[in-house]
Amino acid sequence: MFDKTDQLAVNTIRTLSIDQIEKAGAGHPGLPMGAAPMAYVLWTKHYKYNPNNPKWFNRDRFILSAGHGSAMLYSLLHLSGLDVSIEELKHFRSLKSKTPGHPETHITEGVEATTGPLGQGIANSVGMAMAEEHIASLYNKEDYNLTDHYTYVLCGDGDLQEGISYEAASLAGHLKLGKLIILFDSNDVQLDGDLNKTFSENIQQRFESFQWDYSKVEDGNDLDEIDKAITRAKNVSDKPSIIEIKTEIGYGSPTAGTSAMHSDPIGDEAVKTTKDFYKWDYNDFEVPQEVYDRFDDTLGANNATEQEWNQLLEDYKRDFPELSDEITNVINGKLPEDWEESLPSYESDSKGYATRNISSELLNKIAKVVPNFWGGSADLASSNKTMIDGAKDFLPGQYEGKNIWFGVREFAMTAINNGILLHGGTFPYIGTFFVFSDYARPAIRLAALSKLPAIYVFTHDSIAVGFDGATHEPIEQLASYRAMPNITLFRPADANESVAAWKHALNSEDHPTILALSRQALPVLENSEELAPEGVEKGAYTISPAKDKAEGLLLAAGSEVAIAVETQKRLLEKGHDVSVVSFPSFDLFDKQSKEYKESVLPKEVKNRLSIEMGATFGWDRYVGLDGEIFGIDRFGESGSGDDVIKYFGFTVDNIVDKYLSMVE
Repeated sequence: MFDKTDQLAVNTIRTLSIDQIEKAGAGHPGLPMGAAPMAYVLWTKHYKYNPNNPKWFNRDRFILSAGHGSAMLYSLLHLSGLDVSIEELKHFRSLKSKTPGHPETHITEGVEATTGPLGQGIANSVGMAMAEEHIASLYNKEDYNLTDHYTYVLCGDGDLQEGISYEAASLAGHLKLGKLIILFDSNDVQLDGDLNKTFSENIQQRFESFQWDYSKVEDGNDLDEIDKAITRAKNVSDKPSIIEIKTEIGYGSPTAGTSAMHSDPIGDEAVKTTKDFYKWDYNDFEVPQEVYDRFDDTLGANNATEQEWNQLLEDYKRDFPELSDEITNVINGKLPEDWEESLPSYESDSKGYATRNISSELLNKIAKVVPNFWGGSADLASSNKTMIDGAKDFLPGQYEGKNIWFGVREFAMTAINNGILLHGGTFPYIGTFFVFSDYARPAIRLAALSKLPAIYVFTHDSIAVGFDGATHEPIEQLASYRAMPNITLFRPADANESVAAWKHALNSEDHPTILALSRQALPVLENSEELAPEGVEKGAYTISPAKDKAEGLLLAAGSEVAIAVETQKRLLEKGHDVSVVSFPSFDLFDKQSKEYKESVLPKEVKNRLSIEMGATFGWDRYVGLDGEIFGIDRFGESGSGDDVIKYFGFTVDNIVDKYLSMVE
């Protein structure tokens, strides 16, 4: 089935990868040299994609979870006709190139996921497979399989050691995601040495216990056996598949099979020896024309496949006109027009609502007007209030379900959510307690780096959690996420700020949004119905102005805004006229004009006190050198929420005293 040109193509992938790494003086040659055969077979015999339209909706998805092997991926992208030229290969790992050290989806055409931190690509693939099944169940009709594709992953030993791989594979097997296939580059070597120093699991038994199909290819250079294994896996429809392919790291080099091949250039002499082993008679970065032609044969077939799909889509819209707008929105990743009109506003109310409850009301209203809106929680939906009422659960046999049960798998849940977003076509959200976002942080970081519009519903946002104690009371989380680039964190003060925050989250196209929500009821503040829609979008605004000229400012976020308003009233009785500024989002405020910032924080007003039940880090740039920060720079306590709040001094009496001590 495979011929000399195929072997020449495999060696082209290897040598292009070697050349990139040698020119850059850095990189990971071992994986490309060992895994090139499996990658070639997949991309030329099975992988359905079209370089003329890299975002074709019904393409297969490929994730290089072992992202350190990026040179191989860039070689494949070049040979496949995507926008990665030989010049870009020559600029591998260079500043502002399209070939960064590890793959980044927003930088390089054809890269489906940002990878490098091991294990996350596996979880991303689970999300992609879930999205494929969900959209297919919602919109496919008899003879109209608009969504029908596979998700492929190439992973290494390190990926399978990371805990996230266990979490994600466990859920994938439970959900019977039959269109998910992992190619496992099993070479028994890691960066520091042989795998047997740290790992002795039976991969077959492990994945079969996860309810996966397992097969093995003993010779990673046998193109025919690799092809047969992938074909077999594609015919397993009721469970995901993993194919263990035994390879030799750095195949063909003098130090093949050793950890020396993992992450360093091999040097001029070894390059010559290796290329002699491959019988390579071409210059550096040279691609034989017959190799280009072989890839072009595959691409021509894929172009025809997309054209057939385009006609199928037009016929679908004709035969199912009631779904025409929906499927168009799904393919283009667009929200229905006027979806925001479904969201309520709230009149001032001294009793108010917990913002987690308001979030529940909002997401249920959104679900009624956005048909491809879905999500779930890490076994906390009843506390996060993240269930869509009346909707089915996402389970085998009912993939149209909108409620996802992730189980206690925060890290996998978040990386799976990244995969759902990378797949496109739906609007997902996920939730957990704010303090447990620490389990999810690496995947949140990759979402921010990848410019994904993820929505995180993180409840129990402060020491007001109370009885669960310090382990469940977030302190440093607010400051740490405010410090993370390209992410918007909202800590809404009431129901109307929650509405504005949800609007921002769902409208986002290039950054994640954290909704840090309260467990306890917060009053609906005077003026918020009118001021919150614009004020929240600007990050901070004066929620309660001074009666006359402000002597000082009270700055607060979340539940503490109501305390600040009550403090303002008490201070006025004592002859001190202050304004209250609500600060739902630091990063949005920082993006505003100097004029707007001055209108909220006038330079002439030096008396400033910030109030927040969390770490003080970050507030200094708003209170200035003459202001003071009232927060918590230690861990919490166990007790009733009210008692813990009082213990830490977040009472009107105490805050009045703090302000007076600052100005008198």
